[in-house]
Amino acid sequence: MTRPKTPSVGLVFDDRYLTHNTGLYLIGYEEAFPYADPVPHPSGPEQAGRAKHLMDLHGFSDRMTRLEPLLADDAALTAYHRPEHLRRVAGLSANAGGDTGVGAPIGRGGDRIARLAAGGAMAAVAGVVAGRVDSAYALVRPPGHHAMADRGMGFCVYNNAVVAVRHAQRNLGVGKALVLDWDVHHGNGTQDAFYDDDSVLFISLHQDNLFPVGWGAVEAIGEGTGEGFTVNAPLPAGTGNAGYGAVFERVILPIVRQFRPELIVVSAGQDASVLDPLGRMALTLDGYRMMTRRMLELAAECCDGRLVVTQEGGYSPTYAPYCSAAIAETLLGGAEAGLEPLADPYGSRVETLPPSHTVGLDCERAIERVRAAQGRFWSL
Repeated sequence: MTRPKTPSVGLVFDDRYLTHNTGLYLIGYEEAFPYADPVPHPSGPEQAGRAKHLMDLHGFSDRMTRLEPLLADDAALTAYHRPEHLRRVAGLSANAGGDTGVGAPIGRGGDRIARLAAGGAMAAVAGVVAGRVDSAYALVRPPGHHAMADRGMGFCVYNNAVVAVRHAQRNLGVGKALVLDWDVHHGNGTQDAFYDDDSVLFISLHQDNLFPVGWGAVEAIGEGTGEGFTVNAPLPAGTGNAGYGAVFERVILPIVRQFRPELIVVSAGQDASVLDPLGRMALTLDGYRMMTRRMLELAAECCDGRLVVTQEGGYSPTYAPYCSAAIAETLLGGAEAGLEPLADPYGSRVETLPPSHTVGLDCERAIERVRAAQGRFWSL
């Protein structure tokens, strides 16, 4: 029996990502917890480092093509960010570090690492557009999707996905692009960047009104020429694998097939997982595999397979790395490509979780609200 050809998958990773210093976990971004032992920041290096370790242990990274990150220059960053934000980050980086906006800390030298994160997403996009790889995983940090034009926010310094998409459009001949954000928190910076732009379809699946408060409402659909090109799917806590699958089937797949992007970028936060301390959505490894397969299918249908996954959040020090590794496993073709599937560390409980196999009534209502809001613009 002939084994199916393993897809060509790129991997962007650099040890310098693990030196991004977020410091201690602070109450209200201002003061340390009053415990005798210091509490590390939830967006520390462990998750990305352990994800890469799992990819190495299971042979995934051996099958991936290494793509070296670019160092995003001012021209790349100011495609969205304002020069004053770049100056603030540079100033903090040259000294002791500090908050680049609202809850987005860096340490000394952090500007270069944040530029490498944005440049890592750029390199992944360049690899798939040039045909060097079919798809790519940018395992970068700091994350990006909360970063606004004028400030960092929510652990994010520069908006990696936005910078990468604008690089593709300005320099690589890409016209229409899709950014799908499955982080448990709303991608407010990404929405802001593309809100009046009909060349980029932005879709966000997130826990309803979790963070940032007030962002990601179903009624936020874009404005001007971009009206109808922002799709927000705020979902109730506990949505789980079945609910996310229903959103893909009833909302995401039909809209993306009508839009027909030339490039797909996924802002992949693994903080919707069943063990994440900053979200309550109950996704398991199979949920992340399902979403990755759906994006591979859409990329194959719409844009010659051009798919980039860029790392966002994920704060369970044990479970988030498995979610990231499961995404890499799926990009590589999974069991059909001869890979041994990762065993879910949550164990047999993944099968007994009700949201793993049942779409709850709250989720059904949320999906119908999205369909009603978007039915003016797309056939659903």
